[in-house]
Amino acid sequence: MTLPTKLTLLRIVLTFAIMGALLLPGAAGRGLALALFLVAGLTDWLDGYLARRFQQISPLGILLDPLADKILVIGLLLAFVQMGLIRPWMVLVIAMREFLITGVRMYAAGRQLIIPAAREGKHKTVSQLFTLTLVLGLLFVRELIDPARLIRFEAAMRTAITWSMWVTVALTLFSGATFFWRNRAVLAQMPPAGRRP
Repeated sequence: MTLPTKLTLLRIVLTFAIMGALLLPGAAGRGLALALFLVAGLTDWLDGYLARRFQQISPLGILLDPLADKILVIGLLLAFVQMGLIRPWMVLVIAMREFLITGVRMYAAGRQLIIPAAREGKHKTVSQLFTLTLVLGLLFVRELIDPARLIRFEAAMRTAITWSMWVTVALTLFSGATFFWRNRAVLAQMPPAGRRP
């Protein structure tokens, strides 16, 4: 197993570590969650860089890298739903987009077709990571706020999270729509439900 692939697997492990840190009380738990998330983001950049730099791109790495990203994003979003910070339907929209497009990519890959990442998808990913960073950062800051100002901060925090999630959902829908339109020829080749290709 190559080092880039090990870093990808580490990102999956870090996802569960972040979710566990969110269960810890006080600023220490929130700060640990934020720090672990930043490390996870670093592994996302580093595994790709190392794979290209040392020509260690492998079929396993190609499969695991986007999967690890989805586990990180959707896992933390579900944790935030549990904490009452974001609306469940927003996570459902994001998860459906990711699973549907992953299915199309796997179908195309089985027919030796590579569907490259588009600019819209990259913008969507950036917005997701920004939102996750924002929420974790605000949760950490909330633990440091003077109790007398906590109510006002809570209101501002929830407003910021809501707007950030709306932007993320909008970019998710837009990138998904453009993906399916751009690859409509591939979709036309997919067999109807209930029939084997």
